Amino acid sequence: MVLLLALGPFLLPEYRNPEGGRVDLASSLLSLAAVLAVIYGLKEVAKHGLQPVPSAAILAGVLVGYVFIRRQRTLEHPLLDVRLFANRAFSASLSTLLLTVMFLMGVQFVVAQFLQSVLELSPLRAGLWLLPAVLSGMVAALAASAIMGKVRPAYVFGAGMVLAAVGFAVLWGVSASSGPGLVMFASVLMFAGLAPVSALGIDMIVGAAPPDQAGPAAAISETSNEFGGALGIAVIGSIGTAVYRGQMDQDYPDGVPAGAEDTLASALEAAARLPDQAGETLATAAREAFARGLQVNSFVAAPLMLLMALAVSFLLRQIKPAAAEEEAAAEPAPGAETSSAAPGLQEEPAKS
Repeated sequence: MVLLLALGPFLLPEYRNPEGGRVDLASSLLSLAAVLAVIYGLKEVAKHGLQPVPSAAILAGVLVGYVFIRRQRTLEHPLLDVRLFANRAFSASLSTLLLTVMFLMGVQFVVAQFLQSVLELSPLRAGLWLLPAVLSGMVAALAASAIMGKVRPAYVFGAGMVLAAVGFAVLWGVSASSGPGLVMFASVLMFAGLAPVSALGIDMIVGAAPPDQAGPAAAISETSNEFGGALGIAVIGSIGTAVYRGQMDQDYPDGVPAGAEDTLASALEAAARLPDQAGETLATAAREAFARGLQVNSFVAAPLMLLMALAVSFLLRQIKPAAAEEEAAAEPAPGAETSSAAPGLQEEPAKS
């Protein structure tokens, strides 16, 4: 990071919109309020069901988001130029980035807990088991960047999502007795499939916007990236929590032991305070319930990833490879004079 900060000002070109306005603080507060209210509501619904307070929070977040959008339409210099969403390539790329990051970050959040709390690996060992997945994502992103010069982005993204769907399907077989190898293999497939979509999706978003809107487009893509991660942890984590609680209620129909009803961590703490046999039974049941939540999340993610692959392949099918775009930009306009005509077809200059 220090090297990047030192070399960035010299190596990275900068563009400033001469007509850019000041940041609208009210719009920033509205967007923040909308996001926090929705995520809070989703998390509370997972913990306590569809209660009045979390339901009202979700509804309030949606209404505040609507007010935010209406405000952007009236400002001379909006925080978010909603006209950008009229561009299909921009909207499709942004939606793809949001959902990709949502599933990848959400599932990996649960996977990290699975390795440490269910398989009882230390944080260092869990990180080392996930390191091949990160490396596969880096290699795949570099390879996809080279391939996109000759292949349409829609097909590159679609193939990556199909590969990620296979990774999610592999997680269907996970259980509390599974070793870390199965989780690592599934993570390698997921990262290899979705890392290129996440990395190159930002280029697609910025490239689809007009030059004078490059700054807002880049900001929207980064916000979408962060919001997708937060939303993924909230949604995927909430599904896992709901499945965990349902499984624990099924295993303990007479009542879950005190302190074990909410999370795996609380169950393991409660198990440590019980006699040996009872504590071991509770810990085993809690680990299996958590693994069941991971299974359900991956069971939901795999078919959705296939649907996203089809949608992206359709919506972005008209975007040409980078090499074809460059060739088209280099071609002269019809009827324009050119000196590149074939030999013998050029007119000779008039002789005086």
